[in-house]
This record gives sequence, structure tokens and C-alpha cells, in this order.
Amino acid sequence: MVGPKNPASNVCWCLSYRIPGAENRALTGPARGERVRRLLEEGPPGVLAYDGDDVVGWAAVHRRSDTSFATNRKIPHVDDVDAWSVWCIRVRPGHRGKGISHALLGGAVAFAESQGAPAIEGYPVDNQGKKVDLTMAYVGTRRLFERAGFTVAATTDSVLNGFPRLLMRKDLT
Repeated sequence: MVGPKNPASNVCWCLSYRIPGAENRALTGPARGERVRRLLEEGPPGVLAYDGDDVVGWAAVHRRSDTSFATNRKIPHVDDVDAWSVWCIRVRPGHRGKGISHALLGGAVAFAESQGAPAIEGYPVDNQGKKVDLTMAYVGTRRLFERAGFTVAATTDSVLNGFPRLLMRKDLT
């Protein structure tokens, strides 16, 4: 779900927020998939959505302190709570528009809560109902997060696809 059809391709593999930038830029082709395999040894890096036996969606979720959000200069920390982050929500073409993003976000929240997370954060765009380019929609929208019970905790200096990003949080305790 997170890797390319061609393993030699240099695509995200959902590593850009999970590993240091220099390492992320240095990894190419199959080495990116191997790095994901090593991350899997540390525990699940996210949640999957299925349609029968087919994986149709993915949400990356992990402790914020283990991501680049721990040191991101554009997305602030609102406090010292050991919050978790959800930063990528992807649904395969042909399965979009069926509520899978909502289920994935709910699954990410449930997973973080099962791991003892006191809170979970997301960094969606505030698109005010305007269309978001599908290549940039992976961060989610304000409306998606609001429907899942998240509230705006802070504004950010981050912009994606021309839209400002928010720091939205849901307390789990």
C-alpha cells in the first residue's frame, strides 16, 4: 500500500516523516522498502483498511517523539504531552469516496489509544471546502479530523498545496 508497483522507484514509502531527512534523501529504490521492513521490527508503523482480502487504505501513526514532527520548525508543540502523530492517510483509487479515510483515521486513533497514547495529533490542511490535489491530500483535511473528534490546537507555519496546515489534537485520556 505504501510502496510503488516498481520496487526500484524512488517514492515516499511513508518514510519522510519517520526517519531523519538525510537518511530519507539517501535511500533509493529497494533500500526504501528494506528500511520499512526494519521499522516493522519496531512495531506496526500504521493501520490498514481492507475490502475483503485486499488492502485499500493506509494511515501512518506513531509516537510523535519518533518522527520528524518532534523537531519540525513549522509545526509547533503545544505542550509536553507524549502525543502520537497521524500524518499520512491514503486510499487506493477506485475505493475513494466510500468513507475509508474516516475509518483509517478512527483506526489510527484506536491504535494510538491501545498503545497508551494520551493524545493524538494530525496536521491537516485547512482547505475551507476547496479541492485538494490528490497527491497532497495525504495529510487529510480539517473537516475529516473534526468529524473524528479532533479540535484545532494550534496554527502552523506549514503550507501544503497552497493551504495552511493546522495542528489538530484529540485527547485520549
